[in-house]
Amino acid sequence: MERLNARRAYYETAKCGFWVFEESGLPGALIEFVEASDRETLENALAGAPDHIVDSGRIYREVENS
Repeated sequence: MERLNARRAYYETAKCGFWVFEESGLPGALIEFVEASDRETLENALAGAPDHIVDSGRIYREVENS
């Protein structure tokens, strides 16, 4: 949890949102999400992130489903 808190603080400083979810039936199985208002902000944050484990080439965008 200490590392997650450090990542959350980093992403907040980098103007990004950071969420962690745990699988209900499998304690300790976590997935993290990071988002920003624009691609450049997100790419910069990912590039300088502590414990960098995300491929910044795999950035997703929201699809409008109207």
